[in-house]
Formats: sequence, C-alpha cells, structure tokens
Amino acid sequence: MSSRLVIDGNSLTLEDVVAVAYAPSRGEHIEVTLSEESRARVRRAERAVQEFIARGEVVYGVTTGFGAFKGRIIPPDQVRQLQRNILMSHAVGVGEPLDEPTVRAMMLIRANALAKGHSGIRLETLQLLLDMLNRGVHPVVPSQGSLGASGDLAPLAHMALPIIGLGEAVYQGERLPGAEALARAGLQPATLEAKEGLALTNGTALMAAIGALTTWQAENLSRVADIAGCLTLEATYGTPRAFDARIHAVRPHPRQVECAAYLRRLIEGSTFTRPDDPLNVQDAYTLRCIPQVHGAVRDAIAYARWVLSIELNSATDNPLIFFDEATGEATVLSGGNFHGEPLAIAMDYLSLALTELGNISERRLARLTDESSNAETLPAFLTREGGLNSGFMLTQYTAAALASENKVLAHPASADTIPTSANIEDHVSMGPTAARHARRIAANVERILALELMAAAQGIDFRRDVLGPSARLGKGTQAAYALIRRHVPFLERDDVMYPYIESVVALVASGALARAVEEALEGRG
Repeated sequence: MSSRLVIDGNSLTLEDVVAVAYAPSRGEHIEVTLSEESRARVRRAERAVQEFIARGEVVYGVTTGFGAFKGRIIPPDQVRQLQRNILMSHAVGVGEPLDEPTVRAMMLIRANALAKGHSGIRLETLQLLLDMLNRGVHPVVPSQGSLGASGDLAPLAHMALPIIGLGEAVYQGERLPGAEALARAGLQPATLEAKEGLALTNGTALMAAIGALTTWQAENLSRVADIAGCLTLEATYGTPRAFDARIHAVRPHPRQVECAAYLRRLIEGSTFTRPDDPLNVQDAYTLRCIPQVHGAVRDAIAYARWVLSIELNSATDNPLIFFDEATGEATVLSGGNFHGEPLAIAMDYLSLALTELGNISERRLARLTDESSNAETLPAFLTREGGLNSGFMLTQYTAAALASENKVLAHPASADTIPTSANIEDHVSMGPTAARHARRIAANVERILALELMAAAQGIDFRRDVLGPSARLGKGTQAAYALIRRHVPFLERDDVMYPYIESVVALVASGALARAVEEALEGRG
C-alpha cells in the first residue's frame, strides 16, 4: 500500500512520525515530499548563506570553526572542507545501532526541521535525505554518544555520512558502505556547501524520534493498563464502586475523570464484580485507586505528546537565518534551540509515570497469585494442585524484576550534566539518555502488563467455575479475555510458559489488544 506525506516544517504530527517509521515493517510505502512553500523557504535561506560569504561576514559554523573553535576564521576556499569535516569528526557514536524505525523517524524529523527554511541547507541536499528515506537507505546510527546539546551531534553525523558517500547504511536488509548503499538505490552522494554539514548534525532529531515512538507506545500501554486492571478486578471479585463518576467529579483532574469513565465502560454488564456488601465496601489501593494512578500517568503521557508536538515542528539548529518580510533582508542569529532540556524533562517525567504503571500492575499480579491477598477467591498461584504445580508463582518474580529495573532506569537523566568543548558547552540536557531510558521502561511495562493479563485470564476461568457458564465479563474485558484465550489456554497444570508470555506481549505491543477492546466498546467486535 502506498501513500504520500507532504512536510512543510510546521504540521508534522506524532502519528505521521509513527506511520513513516514503521511503514516498511507493515508492508507500506509512504512517499515523503516537500511542500512548494517549504521549497521556496529553503532556497531563500540557501541564497542568504551565499550572500553572507560573499560579503565576508563572520557566521558561526559557516566562516568559523565549531564549539570552542568558534573564534577560528575559516577562509572561503575551505568552506566546503569544513562542512565535510564536521560530519567525519562528529561521527563518534558507540553502542548498538538504532533500530530501523528510530532511524527513519530521525530522518523525517530532521528533514521537517530543515524544511522550515531557517537552516541554510540547499534544496538538493535536503531532497537527497528524503530520497534516502523514500528508497529505504537507512544509515547505521550508533545509539550512544549524544549529550542532547548541542543537539544530537554524533548520531546525526552518522545519519548524514551516507549523504556524502561515507559511513554505512542498510539497504534491502544488507549493511553496506554508504556510497554503495546510495548507488544501489540509484542515488549519488552530495558535495556539501557552506552551513550544510552543521545544518544536518545540529538538532534534536534523535531524542525527538525516540520520544515520539515511546510516547505513542505509552499511549497504548495506558489503555492496556486500564484493561488489565479491570480484568483483575473481575478475577478477584472486586467492586466497581470506586469508579463512580461522583467520586471523580469532586476531584476533577481531567484524566482521572476520563480514566474512571473508561473503566466503567470496560466492565459494563459484568457479573464478575462484587455487588454492594456492607461488610466489604472497598478494595485494596491497586484496584480502588486505578483512576487516580492511571489518570496521573495519562497526564505525563499527555505532557510528553504536547512537548513533542512542538518539537517536531521546530528549528533546532544553530545559527538560524531570519528574514525581514518587508525588505527581504537576511539576519543570522546564534542561539540555543538545539538544547534538549524540554525533551529531557518530558522523557524523565514519562519514565517515572510508566514506572508507576508497572509498579501498580505488578502489585495487582501479586494479589492475583496470593490467596491471602485475594481472600481465597482464587487458589494459591492460580493452580489447583499447588505443591506439585507452581502455577503462576514465577510470573510475579519476573514482573517484580522488571518493576525493580524500572525504578533504577527512572532516575532523572536531566538532573545530570558534564561540560564539554572546553567548557563552552557547559550545560547539557542528557535528553537522549532520558529518551532511551523511557523506551526501555516502556518495553518492561509491556511485559509486566502481559503477565498481569495472563494471570487475570487464568483467574477469570477459576471464577467462572464458581459463577457458572452464564457469568458475563464486562463489555470491554470480555474482548480482551477472548483475544488472550485465542493465544493462551487455561493452564490446568504446569507447562512451559514463556511462549505464552511472548504471545501476550505481542498482543500488547502491537496494539491488537487495545484495538480489540475498542472495537467491542464501539459495537464493532
């Protein structure tokens, strides 16, 4: 399936980034093109750079060196070499290469920033970057080495090396030298002109790419956590009284209110929940306080989306070129839009929130497996012949290990900084580290939630034995349960469990579980 995305530097969405990033893995092709308005803006800035050089103006990174070399004047006949040198000297990344979707997201985000027309790159060079994206030439970009100020220098240098025929790229599944990858795709390397190397390397595209993909992942996890919590509520004979709209109306945090409303929809029509009981009017916090905890997580995710929506359409390099719309006169200004602090703090906030989502899910899983915690509603460790069978005992161990790992990863990266470039760049954001940690935490939470869902489904089957075949799950939880049971059977006795866990993780990570529930709630399931 083919489609087209027109970028203009101002209207790129998180959904666009996700779609382009994952298009090849979904068997899709999205042709990314520049709007006519952005082409004109890019040309205008390109001409301005040439005028600065012709007038002999001192412009950082154009007629000077970089970083602490900002006072070293570069002669006009060495301007091209300067731009080539920045890509070569800055490509010092280390660690495992980034996955293909992240690299594609980086390329798209950087191209969109350049399309704003403040960076001074030539249209031909920008088009080559888009041609690489459109034809599946994916640079090999090491995952570590960026401080998040001055932008993601090392990763972006690796991304840009194939543009000049250097570095490496993956093309049609094969890792190749940059020039060969271009040639196989029918492309030719570029010779960079003034400002272009700096424009390609100076920006926040790595942390924005990881941040965008992780925020999208987190939005899915938020829905799955609500579903898992409700299925656990039903499996443990919990009460939905704490989700009553009146409770949340008097503490009207918007996303707490939204979460409670969603929970009510999920369990609508359920006969598995506990009716009013004057001797047992409330549940443990992990069930009773789902709207408050999950709602607060939704707040953090919404904040990350808000920050990223701005960042995806921002000019994040330095210096930037501006124009007097009345006279057309160009001015170049040095600033700090490359500094990743907005993203770093957003990603740290997201990491903390997702860690809490894992924490509360692991505690619900413990309640499912511990008969003393669920008032013997369910057999110990969800197995009939305990002792001979360990049942779901070890699933909680795994969830606990992942939850504890998340607590380590949630330490705020943005609280750290080490000065660089001879103390000229004396405060950095550590945004890429914050983003990578958020992504690792999200992956761990996918697994914790999958374990809770598996255990809850096992508990539901035990409850059905008591309630009888006419017992009904909620409108949304029934869809989740049915999908899980298509991949994982009721475990009558001990079995090798990890393949089942992987199956449910896939249902969570792919969004299939959340989609199945949404379709059921909308009457399409």
